[in-house]
Amino acid sequence: MANLTMIQAITDAMRIELARDPQVLVFGEDVGNNGGVFRATENLQKEFGEDRVFDTPLAESGFGGLAVGLGINGFRPVVEIQFFGFVFETIDAIVTQAARMRYRSGGKLTSPIVFRSPFGGGVKTPELHSDSLEGIFLQTPGVKVVIPSNPYDAKGLLISAIRDNDPVIFLEHMKLYRSFRQEVPEGEYTIPLGKANIVREGTDVTIITYGAMVQTSMKAAEELEKQGKSVEVIDLRTLSPLDMETIVASVQKTNRAIVVQEAQRTAGVAAEIIAQINEKAILHLEAPVLRIAPPDSVFPFAQAEDAWLPDVKGVIDGVNRVLEF
Repeated sequence: MANLTMIQAITDAMRIELARDPQVLVFGEDVGNNGGVFRATENLQKEFGEDRVFDTPLAESGFGGLAVGLGINGFRPVVEIQFFGFVFETIDAIVTQAARMRYRSGGKLTSPIVFRSPFGGGVKTPELHSDSLEGIFLQTPGVKVVIPSNPYDAKGLLISAIRDNDPVIFLEHMKLYRSFRQEVPEGEYTIPLGKANIVREGTDVTIITYGAMVQTSMKAAEELEKQGKSVEVIDLRTLSPLDMETIVASVQKTNRAIVVQEAQRTAGVAAEIIAQINEKAILHLEAPVLRIAPPDSVFPFAQAEDAWLPDVKGVIDGVNRVLEF
């Protein structure tokens, strides 16, 4: 076992897959000699050469299209979008090409592409760099969306994503890159896509969340335990497809739930989860399912970021509201 940060676990996953499969390619802006803006690809070009790990021009639309072409010709591209706020430059390649390739070709062609990208608040980046845009891709059939919350999951999920035969958007929260370490197996292992993880067992209320909000929710659950309240926490890990089986089973046990997300409130992951809970488990609910999320405004500049993002107090308040309903 190695004690790794999340960024180290991500690098290790790419190293393992580059060594295992000669069809795996890694490319994006500054990922070669520089190792990427966060050093996620550090030393990979030295180890595997410029034909396997290479820089692209500052043109997401160009290398997004390159990934689609390589994918249908037998390669497995791992593409780094430098910040997820830049995804709009390559959204045509993802949504209208990669996501539809299997359907359009009647199953003859696939797009085994991973679009990796950092995102998320709490690190005082300029606005647009921090935006949580995952909800857009929940409405894109044919694309999986994965967001790990810790180093162990990051490595196992990324290996699974690279081996998947359809496109995967793999989002990495910047605040989690180097904020803590975790024991991670040194060899290869996979974590199945589409399977949530119950990271804390409880009986009174369920918190459903993902990414950096898992850490926030766990801290809230620890504080609530001191008040005699038993909180279950579900780390979604994969947002598309959602593991509704795990969510519904938890709600049937606790009878109360809140969903915590860093993305703006409207039309996001939380809204979809609440809709499906209402469809599948409404008779088990003792209170409405609440969303804990930022307001529907542009992600703020650094000075206002802490006030805008959900925090431990906000999660505790949300839990107490459903418990006292």
